[in-house]
Amino acid sequence: MNSEKSHLRISWRTWSLVCLVVLAWIVISGRLVYLQYIGHRQFAKVVARQQVYKEKIPARPGDILDRNGRLLATTIVSNSLYVVPQRLEDQEKVAAVCEVLQLDLPHFQKRLKQNQEKLFLWVKRRLSEQELQAIRALKLSDDAWGFRQEYRRQYPQGALAAHVLGLRDIDGKGQGGLEEAFDHLLCGQDGSRFLIRDAHGRVIEVRNDSRVAARNGETLVVTLDSIIQLYTERQLQAIVQEWQPKSACAIVMDVKTCELLAMASVPTFDLNHPEKISESAWKNTAIASIYEPGSTLKPFIVAAALEKGLLEQDETFDCEHGEYRMGKRLLHDHHSYGMLSVTDILVKSSNIGMAKIGERLTNPGLYESVLAFGFGQKTGIQLPGELTGIVRPLSSWNIYSTGSIPMGQEIAVTPIQLITAHVALANQGNLLNPRLIRDQIDHTYFPRSEEEPAQVRPIVSTPIVSPEVADWLVRIPMTETVERGTGRKAQLEGYTVFGKTGTAQKPDPKTGKYSSQLHVSSFICGAPSHDPRVLVLVVVNEPSVGENHYGGTIAGPPAAEILKKTLMYQRVPFDKSGQLPLERTARRQRNALR
Repeated sequence: MNSEKSHLRISWRTWSLVCLVVLAWIVISGRLVYLQYIGHRQFAKVVARQQVYKEKIPARPGDILDRNGRLLATTIVSNSLYVVPQRLEDQEKVAAVCEVLQLDLPHFQKRLKQNQEKLFLWVKRRLSEQELQAIRALKLSDDAWGFRQEYRRQYPQGALAAHVLGLRDIDGKGQGGLEEAFDHLLCGQDGSRFLIRDAHGRVIEVRNDSRVAARNGETLVVTLDSIIQLYTERQLQAIVQEWQPKSACAIVMDVKTCELLAMASVPTFDLNHPEKISESAWKNTAIASIYEPGSTLKPFIVAAALEKGLLEQDETFDCEHGEYRMGKRLLHDHHSYGMLSVTDILVKSSNIGMAKIGERLTNPGLYESVLAFGFGQKTGIQLPGELTGIVRPLSSWNIYSTGSIPMGQEIAVTPIQLITAHVALANQGNLLNPRLIRDQIDHTYFPRSEEEPAQVRPIVSTPIVSPEVADWLVRIPMTETVERGTGRKAQLEGYTVFGKTGTAQKPDPKTGKYSSQLHVSSFICGAPSHDPRVLVLVVVNEPSVGENHYGGTIAGPPAAEILKKTLMYQRVPFDKSGQLPLERTARRQRNALR
């Protein structure tokens, strides 16, 4: 009996063992079948991927040139240092490298530990020439350390036109300005080639038969003039020193073509040192700040009333000796004026006179006029960050608006909108689209496809008012504003200047009402009056020094100085006699940046 039980026990154990062996054989056989027939292709791909490596061939970003071919942005080749953590053995070299490159040693050691199994890790990209020589002096191991050449964006003029140009980050991506707006053209198209590596990750063959050449970026020629830009930025810096504003901007524009000759904002920054840029300096206030234009809007309202036949050039208005009631509102002028002609309403910047012209136009007429001159919509300047300004729907206007709009309140504009609208008056009543790109140069042999149209915008002219109305406004009221009105400080020896001042109160953040301390002071001027060639706009936001922040006092003189230097640099003939030798002065100015 015992013998029978023992035999059964042995038999059960034997069968269990046989079953386990059979099961193991089935699993192993299944795995072998999978590896041989099912997973073969997958593993073959992995092996091929480990052996064959597709390397990117970076495209060189295109240059940016000013209208005369001066280099504003270019690309140079620089060396970047990398390490192979898997092969790194000499830890003393790690400390030496960190010391030379001024890297945080504990932080870098932590990165090495986190990536210790990898075959590539950046140490520092785009080394300076001094850093490169110092690293080479350390005589690092070729197996563990190495250099790669990368493109580095360089801005030969430093901070000049910083907000217009923008910059490219460490990965070559455009950030702000033209670098961002035209990144698709400037960056080019990367190429590629295949490399064959051994089991240790070393390159043993370069397969040039599969090489795809890189398509370098296009070169952009912009409408800016570096010398005029320099004049403009120097005047803005002088404004900052004298008046200590929150911000300021200036725009110089060619009247005939609406091309930007200069655009500058402060605070600004050095394009070659992006790590030092403050957050407040990024904003291009010329296109991305909005403010109530104040009296600089008044010529457009007068133009609209003249064009509609609601006003005559030789009319006079009773300005009520400084007080005028519109419904429940009591309007005031800065001075007690009696009877004023239309010309004197603009010359003396009478709010009451403008309110009475606004009553003739009525709110629908005012609304139509404001939109016609381009306010409330983007100009399409081809720079990122442009704002539309603010023009409220007509349904929200009231009797208060009838008096406020003509004096430049209740709407908000950008500086680029304002100068573009004034170009229309200076250019025989034709509203042009502002232009920033003058030409494109493609240095490759690749033809541009239909999906990549040229970015040079044609001049589009839209008649707003008749040439007679525009010409009269420029030659008479706006010229006399400079000769005997609020813009007297903008007079130039040699040129007949026309212009308009603007002093707008800003809302007090605490009360919500107009502040007597916070102002936007602006001035726009051009010359010569009989044949305008150049317009200059200067806008100063919240000057903090002095008591009187009138546009003619703060923005007028620097705007006139920019205008004078620009006209003389362009050799525009004097329209007044007894002046300085123009040829010698212009030659000296052209040599300023050489």
